[in-house]
Amino acid sequence: MSATNQLRADHDQVRRLEKIVLKCSKELYKGTKIPFSDLTKITIVISEFIDSIHHSREEDSYFPCVASYDTLKEEIRKFMIEHEFGRNIARQISHHLKRWKDGEDAQEPVSRYLRTYAIFLNDHLNKENKFFDDAEANVLSKEEEIEMYEQYRSVFAIVKKVDEMIVEIDYLENQPWAKN
Repeated sequence: MSATNQLRADHDQVRRLEKIVLKCSKELYKGTKIPFSDLTKITIVISEFIDSIHHSREEDSYFPCVASYDTLKEEIRKFMIEHEFGRNIARQISHHLKRWKDGEDAQEPVSRYLRTYAIFLNDHLNKENKFFDDAEANVLSKEEEIEMYEQYRSVFAIVKKVDEMIVEIDYLENQPWAKN
């Protein structure tokens, strides 16, 4: 496995979450009752997997290594901005979910921001996957790929957390509201 392939594998899990988030948004708009515990799980996976683990791998390791070759810097700058945009959407989801849990009528903004986040993920992942293809083919050496991958896998707590987040995605995919 390589660093690029690890990030692609992360993207496969994020794609699964993207579909769940979009389905959740549609179901909320239709008035389907979705347990707050499921909505909370979605926000946890966004925060702990997408932001804390996946984006951290990109921002702290992969992007700096690619940029060290003085290439693809503009693309990296745009991805960093997009990561912050995604964090802002995620904060809005959490904010409105808290309002809703506290008894306010915030179902519509939760649904709207979930839909916005799903659209963001789809667009962002498509662009990053093209970037990975370019970086892998034209920039990074096999040794760098292996070294970064080993770095990703070296912290057992993070590897364990990724496994836990995949279990949460499995759970969410199997909820009655998420089927179809």
